[in-house]
Amino acid sequence: MYRVMLVEDDARLAELVTEYLSGYEFAVELVTRGDVALERFKELTPDVVILDLMLPGLDGMVVCRQIRDQSDVPILILTAREDSYDEVSGLEQGADDFVNKPVQPRVLLARLRALMRRTQAKSGVDARVLQFGALRIVTSDRSVVWRGQPCVLSNTEYKLLLVLAEAAGRVLSRDALLKKMRGIEFDGLDRSIDNCISKLRRKFDDAESEKIKTVWGEGYLFSPSAWN
Repeated sequence: MYRVMLVEDDARLAELVTEYLSGYEFAVELVTRGDVALERFKELTPDVVILDLMLPGLDGMVVCRQIRDQSDVPILILTAREDSYDEVSGLEQGADDFVNKPVQPRVLLARLRALMRRTQAKSGVDARVLQFGALRIVTSDRSVVWRGQPCVLSNTEYKLLLVLAEAAGRVLSRDALLKKMRGIEFDGLDRSIDNCISKLRRKFDDAESEKIKTVWGEGYLFSPSAWN
């Protein structure tokens, strides 16, 4: 059984989702407020999170970012909007997938199962050390050391840095980066990669963009010889 944390304040929808998923391989725990979601997440340690955006106490986008900064857990967002605004914003905050309201239980089940398959495919133990000058990345405990000091990165920042470092010396497009990090394609609007690159540059004293280079019209390049 997979543990699902459902963050939803609509009682009827929560009952529908809980009842339907409980008939399959999912055990659902309901959270009805955004301002207690992170605390409950730490207590429940779910395998997947289903997150509504319109929540009392704290906006769902903020909850998504709080969870993503602490965990790789798959996050599926429920959105009532028909345009792409919520999807773009959600991807920038670390969401993995979306289901539109009104929720069709069979679609939700299929999306959850796909998320869990992708997660399991990535769950193999990784125990490597990547060293580039004064930068050291230890994958077993996800630690990063810069110029002899531990560097605190969010979950998304760590994943992006690792993907870039693994391809040191090669240009990676936004599409390639999104696929490696989240299994989705770049739609031309998502700025989450660009925003995260900016944060990494600030943390690694890369004001001149020498360590992580922008290759205009192509993507980004991790320069292996510039980390000193």
